[in-house]
Amino acid sequence: MAACTVDNSGAETAKRFCSLESKQCLSSSTSFCRFVKLCKPSFSNLVPNKSMKSSDNISSKVFPHEDDLWFKIREEAQSDVKLEPILLNYYCFSVLSHNSLESALANHLAMKLSNPSLSTDALSQLFLSIFKEDHHIRKAIRDDLKAARERDPACISYVHCLLNLKGFLACQAYRVAHKLWSQQGSRTVMALLIQSRVSEVFAVDIHPGAKIGRGIVIDHATGVVIGATAVIGDNVTILHNVTLGGTGKVSGDRHPKIGNGVLLGAGTKVLGNIRIGDEAKIGAGSVVLKEVPPRSTAVGNPSRLLV
Repeated sequence: MAACTVDNSGAETAKRFCSLESKQCLSSSTSFCRFVKLCKPSFSNLVPNKSMKSSDNISSKVFPHEDDLWFKIREEAQSDVKLEPILLNYYCFSVLSHNSLESALANHLAMKLSNPSLSTDALSQLFLSIFKEDHHIRKAIRDDLKAARERDPACISYVHCLLNLKGFLACQAYRVAHKLWSQQGSRTVMALLIQSRVSEVFAVDIHPGAKIGRGIVIDHATGVVIGATAVIGDNVTILHNVTLGGTGKVSGDRHPKIGNGVLLGAGTKVLGNIRIGDEAKIGAGSVVLKEVPPRSTAVGNPSRLLV
């Protein structure tokens, strides 16, 4: 039987470099001008792994360098390391060694979702290639980051959201899976694999066939389930244990349609092909089986409208 091995040489090289440079950064000066100079590695020079070299090249050629949000994320990372030097290796590998938000996100998702039989490098290349070809996804990534920063009181910074908020990460992985799903053919298999890994790692189950807008906040995220024919508008906030499910119908359009600006409270169950109108609010623990008009509030099991 042939033996399978996992090559982590790229990650180990970056880790050793960051460890070495962290000592230089912390001893040389408190000025972040020196910090950036020392701790902004180029993977083309430091990492022998071919796929990571390729990712960096794609990033530098395709994605804009004049990206205010990406600049802010890097600035926040540098500030965090100044306050907590132990984070340097982590931030160096996850943020500061990348040329774009897309490159950092692709690498971070790949690190989270890979396993011994699913290569980190292959996933990173896949995610980055999707980001490269779809400007709508690139826009959605930024809108989701901004939405989390503005609407989630627990989100202390953009870099915190990018690296630590699993609702944001699950949503971006879904966006890649949805792109693959829409291409049909053999790509649907990969889409379903990403769905499975996201469910295992983040405890969020979003079918790649669902349609989700921009400016989405999935707060806490644990236990969120979104069915295959669900549609979610822009600027929607979803708390933990929310289900957008069916009522037992085995095929066809069987999942909810959520309007723009809707708030779905913790533990909400919205079942069947029903419409939740724009800017409606669904109270925690509600079971919704009927349409909810725009700008109204529904609570209870079964839900009722508050007047």
